[in-house]
Amino acid sequence: MFRAGNYEFPLGKKTYVMGILNYTPDSFSDGGENFSPEAALESALKMRQAGADIIDIGANSTRPDAEILSASQELERLMPALESVCGKVDCAVSVDTFYPLCAEAALKAGASIINDVSGEFNREMAQLVKKYGAGYVVVHNPCGAGVVADYKDGVVAEVRNFFLDSLRLASEIGLPKEQLCLDIGLGFSKRYEDNLELLSQMQWLKFKGVALLAAGSRKRFIGTASGEENAKMRDPGTVAAHTAAIAGGADIIRVHDVYSAVQGARVADALYRR
Repeated sequence: MFRAGNYEFPLGKKTYVMGILNYTPDSFSDGGENFSPEAALESALKMRQAGADIIDIGANSTRPDAEILSASQELERLMPALESVCGKVDCAVSVDTFYPLCAEAALKAGASIINDVSGEFNREMAQLVKKYGAGYVVVHNPCGAGVVADYKDGVVAEVRNFFLDSLRLASEIGLPKEQLCLDIGLGFSKRYEDNLELLSQMQWLKFKGVALLAAGSRKRFIGTASGEENAKMRDPGTVAAHTAAIAGGADIIRVHDVYSAVQGARVADALYRR
């Protein structure tokens, strides 16, 4: 079971779809499209209608070479979108941030999940999540987007060890594993081959009773594999990548195109969750 505020996501029953709502002018495939409270709410409602189980709002772009906002800048940008969406969609709202200041403001405003792409298990963030009973997504991301790490023991072993460390740290501060979700960090600090290896060996990264997330939507490695340079045209490739993730045990997929993701996940569930 993955628990996030008032929401519960039983594991193994189905794949949950997290819809991406980038509240930024510069995200790699949809920057500016949702950059007003009204547009953000409209997109959130459309994603929910298409079958999204979670709406993930991010105000700081994580694309390669993006300008990173300070905590105060991110908070100023984030709050209008969050206030517009929370309470208006009947599903869990997640906030994509690595700042505890923004996380606490988001949780107070009604968010149920903190999606932390900092690449570390942040004790301060985890304590906030514990305090509010929220879900905490921890992403493997040692160097950020656009930088490749050297995985001496192989990328699968490195990610697995990072997950084991995160589980140990969560236990030390008393954060129940039901509130933890582990993200393999597709596209972050990884070569093309590393992303493919992780997707093909997901079963080694799945821990009993702990949610596992794959977020490959429209990323560069899908463009390389498919030959599609336009990020917005990579949704069919995204479905293929996430089907492999589901076969390996992923519980949640994070996507731009919710409609195709939901349909793909339903077919993958019919194949692999019997």
